Amino acid sequence: MEKVLDHIGVAVRNLEDSISFYINVLGGTLIDRYRSETAGVESEIAIMDVNGVRTELLAPTNNTTSPIARFIKQKGKGVHHIAYRVEDLDQALKDLKDDGIRVLEHTFRVNKHGRRLIYLNPADTEGTIIEYCDYPEEQN
Repeated sequence: MEKVLDHIGVAVRNLEDSISFYINVLGGTLIDRYRSETAGVESEIAIMDVNGVRTELLAPTNNTTSPIARFIKQKGKGVHHIAYRVEDLDQALKDLKDDGIRVLEHTFRVNKHGRRLIYLNPADTEGTIIEYCDYPEEQN
């Protein structure tokens, strides 16, 4: 199954400063900004576009439970994950299972843009957090 880069997720401490950098230095555009208080997410997200390439800026909203807060505490700010778009997430999950690649089941969700997503287990990806996602509403 074909995989295409969908976006890069970047953990940030200050969302305003990061948005400003993407707009004023990189010439990007703010596509959307929203807050997710869903358990296991607890982040404010700014979607930036720089010449057709998407970056999600991720700032923790809860320094105790947010996975982004934990990531920043352990590794510092910077690239959090790389997301690949697949045609059919259900089939991609079956393919991963066949290949012996585990996913983090608790991370499966549908975001406000209709994107279904799940993270692969970093123990099986050489330590890189990889997201698989699809947009089923776009396929209709």
